[in-house]
Amino acid sequence: MKKSIIVCIFLFIILLKITVAEDPDQIISNSKDWRDVYSVMIYGSLIGKPSSFLVSDRHGTLILNSISKGSHIWSISSRKNPYIVGYRSLIESRGYTAEEFSYDNVNLELAKELGLTNYIIVDDSYGYNAISVAPYAVVSDSYVLFVDRDNVREIDSFLGDVGVYSMLIYGYVDREVKERFEKYNPEYINFDGDRFANNIAIVEKYQETQHARQAILTNGEFIEKEIMSGVEPVIFIGTNNVPDIVREYIQDSDIQIGILIGNELVGTATFIRRQIGISVFVKFAQGARAPRGAISQVEALDMFYLPIYILNLEIDSVKYNKLTNELEVTYRNTEEQAVFFKGTYTVTGSDNSKQTVGDVDAIFIDGNELKTVTYPLEALPEGDIIVDVFTIYGESRNSLEKEIRETFCPSCARQVQIIEVIDNCKLSVSGITYDKRRHNFYVRTENEGDVDCFVDIELIDVIIAGERNTLSLEDIAEIKAGKTEDLRIRARLEEEDIADNEYIKLKAFYGERKDRLVKVFEGEFLLVLKGIDILFWSLLIVIIILIALIIWRKYKNRKKRHSYGF
Repeated sequence: MKKSIIVCIFLFIILLKITVAEDPDQIISNSKDWRDVYSVMIYGSLIGKPSSFLVSDRHGTLILNSISKGSHIWSISSRKNPYIVGYRSLIESRGYTAEEFSYDNVNLELAKELGLTNYIIVDDSYGYNAISVAPYAVVSDSYVLFVDRDNVREIDSFLGDVGVYSMLIYGYVDREVKERFEKYNPEYINFDGDRFANNIAIVEKYQETQHARQAILTNGEFIEKEIMSGVEPVIFIGTNNVPDIVREYIQDSDIQIGILIGNELVGTATFIRRQIGISVFVKFAQGARAPRGAISQVEALDMFYLPIYILNLEIDSVKYNKLTNELEVTYRNTEEQAVFFKGTYTVTGSDNSKQTVGDVDAIFIDGNELKTVTYPLEALPEGDIIVDVFTIYGESRNSLEKEIRETFCPSCARQVQIIEVIDNCKLSVSGITYDKRRHNFYVRTENEGDVDCFVDIELIDVIIAGERNTLSLEDIAEIKAGKTEDLRIRARLEEEDIADNEYIKLKAFYGERKDRLVKVFEGEFLLVLKGIDILFWSLLIVIIILIALIIWRKYKNRKKRHSYGF
């Protein structure tokens, strides 16, 4: 009997060693997918274990040089997309003990391992949102889940099993995610997709939880070890320009030291140091893990870059129209991503007189689109004209992080073009309707003049799923002289969206020249729902009647055959 008990205990101990992983001294992410890397780094910070990640297959051996010999290492690997297949054997060959865990969905599997009840929900389409919430996730003991319409049911099932104490939905997420997670009573942070305003809001939550006088300065485009540690909050500072909301927050906060990760943003960080007055230190390298020679060497920081939306705005031309005394500035958006921009233009005449004009509010330009903006000037004397352009732009009205600085002059690469053009286009908008069945806006647009007109229309601050959007025509439309057309703008609105959009703000850019829409029409219209489509319902009724007649005829024929005994 005793022998049997001893054998059972012995077998139980062996089984326990097999099924329970030994706590790691180091965790390494072995994946080419940024979501896996991010999940491992957050997981390591939450359980208090140092974590790192591979950035190439060659990096798999180099990274081990920074880990003490004899350490126990966990390799958390992507089953589909690892840098090194069978990484465990390579680790063990270098004098370490190791365990390797391979998953199809690292983000969800690590959530199951943690079993927390605090969660932050982000959409993986916007990597910078994940970077922004990382420090707060660590200090609030929350795990970050990537959720969209495709996996929301699976994630909801998991959350239903573990239970949810608190949930924060950060940034843009699909409508289906909001609707399904409403039962968890989530907190929302999303200021109409403005990543800088969202970032400041999460920094404020961090400061309420764990006050810090030091912050990391970055642009949210890469994963780096300190960013994911939770030791200090992350503040986005922009690529070339510091948005007003960021500058104002730093000025009014207790942040005294900024740690710039990488040297790509040195110019913006220098502005912060000079204009705001905090100390800024640049972290751009680390000690060499495979040193050569007696002189101490350094190597680049380990950074895992995230997918980003490319923004690029260019000035197509600058023209002075002598007949209208207007400056015409035409921009070209060379990427698919829509942007907002604000320009300031200093115009110097041949007599050295200066005039400065520009935009009070940010202007929208859709992807791969030309847009001309006009500015009235006092009449300029004959002779050379110089225009200095300073334009800031970004993905939302308040996220103007990039800049253009260019001078147009007789001796410059590009000159101000002098034109004499009168645009006789006359256009008006009389109303906006929405067709719920076809999911389209229709803008009633009339050409009141004697010349053909081109027009581009924007619907401003349309609320969809609780967020403001700018919608526009797919292509510039042409309206013949004296004609009226209903121009279509596609958008899917649900019933709650329709209730949120009682009035629609509209801006129309129009003119005789397709690439120079120099006139502007602005208005606000009551949204009218499109009435019953008589033709559609008439056809539907006819079809129903025909089907009923066919069924009735078959019934009569069958009854007649039965009466003859067939």
